[in-house]
Amino acid sequence: MPSTFTKTFDTPTFKGTITVPLGLYINGEFVDPVEGGTLDVVNPATGKVVTSIAAGTKADIDIAAKAAKKAYKTSWGLKVPGAERGKLMMKLAALMEQHISEFAALDALANGKAYNTAYSRDNKGAIAVMQYYAGWADKINGKTIETNENKLAYTRHEPIGVVGQIIPWNVPMFSLSLKIAPALATGNTIVLKPSEITPLSALLFCTLIKEAGFPTGVINIVNGYGATAGQAISEHPLIEKVAFTGSTLTGRKIMEAAAKSNLKPVTLELGGKSPNIIFDDADLEQAVKWAIHGIYFNHGQNCSAGSRIFIHEGIYDKFLEQFTEKACEIKVGDPFSPDTFQGPQVSKTQFERIMGYIDSGKNDGATVHLGGNQIGQEGYFIQPTIFTDCQPNMKIVREEIFGPVACVMKFKTEDEVVEQANDTSYGLAASVFTKDIDRAIRVAHALEAGTAWINCANQTEISMPFGGFKQSGIGRELSEYALENYTNVKAVHVNIGIRL
Repeated sequence: MPSTFTKTFDTPTFKGTITVPLGLYINGEFVDPVEGGTLDVVNPATGKVVTSIAAGTKADIDIAAKAAKKAYKTSWGLKVPGAERGKLMMKLAALMEQHISEFAALDALANGKAYNTAYSRDNKGAIAVMQYYAGWADKINGKTIETNENKLAYTRHEPIGVVGQIIPWNVPMFSLSLKIAPALATGNTIVLKPSEITPLSALLFCTLIKEAGFPTGVINIVNGYGATAGQAISEHPLIEKVAFTGSTLTGRKIMEAAAKSNLKPVTLELGGKSPNIIFDDADLEQAVKWAIHGIYFNHGQNCSAGSRIFIHEGIYDKFLEQFTEKACEIKVGDPFSPDTFQGPQVSKTQFERIMGYIDSGKNDGATVHLGGNQIGQEGYFIQPTIFTDCQPNMKIVREEIFGPVACVMKFKTEDEVVEQANDTSYGLAASVFTKDIDRAIRVAHALEAGTAWINCANQTEISMPFGGFKQSGIGRELSEYALENYTNVKAVHVNIGIRL
């Protein structure tokens, strides 16, 4: 039997003891991996190992996929009315709410994000997403199509079957809910791999599934590395759809594996290099605050981070002065401190990657206007960093850094800045700041991005779709649009009078 991990917290923001099973959750039980093996969970604030958990491989994904297939055929899918699926999801959401403090503490521990952020944004958001899609479960409708009086023609939106899901580490529980909720609402069964960096909250979530009343095998969660468990999900013949959030490079590998196996459809939410355009008539104080939020929220570990900040030359100096002042006010420190805004980067690998980009910016001739260094000797803390004198061909301008690093650039005209903003292989999100509503809408429409924010940044709504253009992904999450990812459309023709 798998062991458990128990942690007692005595912090300013959370006090309590949490126990988490450390196995794989397959067919309604925590089990040990077939081939053995573990992976370490590290506290990024200290760089020390918190615990080791079971690491699944291809053999475990195979068992989970078979369990999910059996559940789909016998106790879920079209066997369970949408209204009943919705009730179970609402019960699951209620249980998540009962344990929200524990989820937030585990995410702060393994991810390094501020506990208050994990509580108020990530986990409240995860609960809201589960509730939202619970409401959709009995509203998955087809259409009756008029043809002629001798035929009844209609469509059915049927669940796909077993779906594989691979989630990232930057917003662990929110990402889990984004994937699981629409899949459950539409009647699919699930094999999900959490990030190997932040699996603890997903394991706690597993303890609620049976309590909520879900049949065994409907939700299976298998810890493991991307190259083993993730690859196995992508290529397993019983898994008929895969959804992934993460890097563009990994997204390509998943598409290849899906194509080479059973040609399963994929949805991908990938990287970004989002532009933030600030015109000279913008509310400067608000633009500065939103720009800070746009790039430094979640330690810059956000796919839609506004990392390329374009400032009109008429306000460039004023903006940079105020932006610098606000960046200096950011509290970087212990994730469990009540006033912390930015904790450590999630891992040593991510820390070294970001520092490598900072070195690249220096070597390419950009100016470190602020920050650029590690904070302290313990953990993976990086100063909020601002680069100026940035050129379009620099790596720090073209590639996703996924850290607290802003590139600030000057522009003259609207046409010029739109061209610069669109000069990227990514297209996830963009922001525009101006008081001129005509220009705001005109520029928002011209930007090649799946989401355009006007006079705000990094604001999502559950009822609005989120996803990318170009190499930022395929498909949409959130809103009614996400349901399309998890259904097949069947056309039914009923002959009521045609005789041959």
